[in-house]
Amino acid sequence: MGNSIGIEIDEGFLETLSDLAKKSSLINPELYSRYEVKRGLRDLDGRGVLVGLTEIGDVRSYVVDDSELIPIPGKLIYRGIDIVNIVDGFTKDNRFGFEETCYLLLFGKLPDKKQLSDFEGLLSQYRKLPEDFVRDMILKMPSNDVMNSLARSVLAFYSLDKKADDISIKNVLKQSLNMIACFPLIAVYGYQALSHYHGNKSLIIHSPRPDLSTAENILHMIRPDSQYTALEAKLLDLALVLHAEHGGGNNSSFVTHVVTSSGSDTYSVIASALGSLKGPRHGGANIKVIEMFEDMKKTLGNWEDRGEIQDYLVKILNKEAFDRSGLIYGIGHAVYSISDPRAIILKKYAEMLAKEKGFESEYNLYAEVERLAPEVIGKVRKMYKGVSANVDFYSGFVYRMLDIPPEMYTPLFAISRIVGWSAHRIEELVNAGKIIRPAYKSVSETQEYVTLDER
Repeated sequence: MGNSIGIEIDEGFLETLSDLAKKSSLINPELYSRYEVKRGLRDLDGRGVLVGLTEIGDVRSYVVDDSELIPIPGKLIYRGIDIVNIVDGFTKDNRFGFEETCYLLLFGKLPDKKQLSDFEGLLSQYRKLPEDFVRDMILKMPSNDVMNSLARSVLAFYSLDKKADDISIKNVLKQSLNMIACFPLIAVYGYQALSHYHGNKSLIIHSPRPDLSTAENILHMIRPDSQYTALEAKLLDLALVLHAEHGGGNNSSFVTHVVTSSGSDTYSVIASALGSLKGPRHGGANIKVIEMFEDMKKTLGNWEDRGEIQDYLVKILNKEAFDRSGLIYGIGHAVYSISDPRAIILKKYAEMLAKEKGFESEYNLYAEVERLAPEVIGKVRKMYKGVSANVDFYSGFVYRMLDIPPEMYTPLFAISRIVGWSAHRIEELVNAGKIIRPAYKSVSETQEYVTLDER
């Protein structure tokens, strides 16, 4: 098998073993109700099971009135500040907001001008990979998935860090800042290696510039000519801000708390979080939105025909169109019902970029699907719980307009969310909680051991 991992084995034998593994792992679904198991750590009413406390981020989608949940427009709070106010603050000043958001999430308060300048300078100093790292860790073993390349690079940092196992807050903060600064480099170079070795394209490696923001450096490094407009950079910066944190209950942040609670090192923790984020149920959803719309554009005769769009959405729900999953990707969220504030903010700026880049008709199609989908879902599924567009609905479209390849969509999420993960890791360490170990009830039948000769 050349340089591939593995050896040739009897496929029939492997199939038999696979069937045995499936059979031995199957649990009667009725048992989950009998023992009141909260699958997905969620109550029957959809609320998450309370397993911890945090001051970093908060997601609000309802109020409780006489023990009844009343849906409200969604709110996303960073360290007590509404994300809408954070975005309004830096956009009105016509400046980038990701670095300011990093400071807020890590240290609990907004920085003043000097603190922000010093922090930006610190990230710039950290924005450098070890000597020969790109050649030895990224180019010599290119991965066909940038998320795996990121995880491998993070674990390689462990080997290069003389204080890798030091979990003092000062050392963990240093490690975290280093990764926040270096994630854009590792992700972009991982993509360039993929593009070259797996896509036969030219290999172009641009070094980061100390005078550029995180968003500007990403565009500078990923584009062959390093050129971008001010609006492009501002919209990518906005996307990074909106993805930086989403409370402690999202899958990858919870993983961060769980692995940190075991006393493990920073690099193992972040590699675990990356593995969680890679999953299509978490960080990969915006790619499915793009693929759905590509199929929709090919199928529809008229992008402006409301009835034709409705018919297509009904076919999706009936598993007759696109990937036959029955899901309208980008619509609905585990927490938000009336609205996802991130989608509302991103939509506004996506419209501006669509006008600049000539994507207005496609933007109008997205907006029409956003309007029609909740209505169609309500009729077909007879589901009256509110559903709305989530951040993934527009983020993939934004990245596409920015000429960012799909292979980079989830890594961009990671570049942003490493900030939230770092804050949650520090919070878990500071509060020195117990190792997180939820209960699982065994429902297996008792068996007697049978000797080998008697089986």
